[in-house]
Amino acid sequence: MVSLVIDLFRLARAGFVMVREGVLRFVPQDDMPPPVRLAVRVARSIERGDIGEQSRADRLSAAFARLGPSYVKLGQFLATRPDVVGQSVARDLERLQDRLPPFPVEQARTILQAAFSRNVDDFFGTLQPAVAAASIAQVHKVRLADGRDVAVKVLRPDVSARFYRDLRAYFTAAHLIERCVPSARRLDPVGVVRTLADSVRLEMDLRLEAAALSELAENTRDDDGFRLPGVDWHRTVRNVLTTDWIDGIPLSDTDRLRREGHDLPGLGRAVIQHFLRHAMRDGFFHADMHQGNLFVDSAGRLVAVDCGIMGRLDQRERRFLATILYSFITRDYRRGAQAHFEAGYVPRHQSVATFAQALRAIGEPIHQKTADEISMARLLAQLLEYTQVFEMRTRLELILLQKTMVVVEGVGRSLDPKLDMWKTAEPVVREWMAHHLGPRGGLERVGETARQLVHLASESPEILMRVQSAAEDWLARREAPLAPPVANEPSRLPWLVALAAIALAALAWWR
Repeated sequence: MVSLVIDLFRLARAGFVMVREGVLRFVPQDDMPPPVRLAVRVARSIERGDIGEQSRADRLSAAFARLGPSYVKLGQFLATRPDVVGQSVARDLERLQDRLPPFPVEQARTILQAAFSRNVDDFFGTLQPAVAAASIAQVHKVRLADGRDVAVKVLRPDVSARFYRDLRAYFTAAHLIERCVPSARRLDPVGVVRTLADSVRLEMDLRLEAAALSELAENTRDDDGFRLPGVDWHRTVRNVLTTDWIDGIPLSDTDRLRREGHDLPGLGRAVIQHFLRHAMRDGFFHADMHQGNLFVDSAGRLVAVDCGIMGRLDQRERRFLATILYSFITRDYRRGAQAHFEAGYVPRHQSVATFAQALRAIGEPIHQKTADEISMARLLAQLLEYTQVFEMRTRLELILLQKTMVVVEGVGRSLDPKLDMWKTAEPVVREWMAHHLGPRGGLERVGETARQLVHLASESPEILMRVQSAAEDWLARREAPLAPPVANEPSRLPWLVALAAIALAALAWWR
């Protein structure tokens, strides 16, 4: 109970900051019941007076930044969930920058000393001030005794405790939303927070980022024109990651790329094709491919850094992605509709023909546009808009893919404003379709089915024993006397709402 009250106070503080920063000004009130509309107007009386005519994006950014690193991370995560917050709010949240002032070098030295129990100067060399700092970690450039330059990523001190404290409050809010707003259950608020918590948990262990770098490097070792920095496992632990330092030109520096003779349109196509190849061929892709994480080395190869956020697609999701893109390229909308039903994303009671009609409504306008106006990311975003109409299940992996595609397209078009997305994507999509859905793919699926049948046969005795045990337990329960009825537990919702109101009032009075 005490932890619940603490969580409610934290949520009340967050609500207070949102109100102070003027976020409520942009909340539509037309469909609100009169009491709620009155409450919003009363709450707006505590807005800061110096806000002026700032946009909603500016106010959201200011509010999340003021609330701290975990809320910045929450805002960035919600930017990947337009199905939850809406397309326009998601676009506003995309402007949130995960940048914070660095913590002192001496503090970083203390962390390294504790992590390795070695003299930092001997093991790492002289530690220079951070070259980049974000909500979870910061990066230092270090020259080792053997002359190698490395990037040393160090977790912020006490960042785990702070994030987990705020995540607990997010779970409380999600449970309240599910209980108070039945229509929101379709969006699975608790599942949304759980996904954020899983993502943060992965980012808090830099050994997992090192493993992601290693896996992506293994997947792409034969890909011409693409590489990743190597991991120094000897100098990597839970809160420290050491990798090769990348001396290259960031893709954001188009003037320098042009001066040094690089083919900018070719680089734009390469960014798109490498991303699609990783997603469809490997089912494992870099989910934070903005310009700051992409470089061109002296050999003209793309180099990706910072694998803290990665996406995975299983075989079914990859087949769905390839089929839906191919159906739009070829204008075979019924095939695209069937792919949704076969993947289980659309309930069976919906009409395939009607859904194909919806896909046509998305696809035909695209084919009327010029090459530089076509956006695959926008196409997938429009598909997400139909989730409620057709009672579609939200697939978090595909939403992450769509948001990454938005970023990747932006990078490609910054290098070549006339980039033709269909022509760029088509070779990768066709190659995947031919390999996996053609005769060769059919043989591979037959082989996989045979392997699964052999495995099932080997497990059959154990499965039968489990079935027998479960049946005996069920019969035993049926024969047991019924337990006396238990009185219904009174609902805690009124108490939760009352506590939230008291917390908000107390916080407003204290301020």
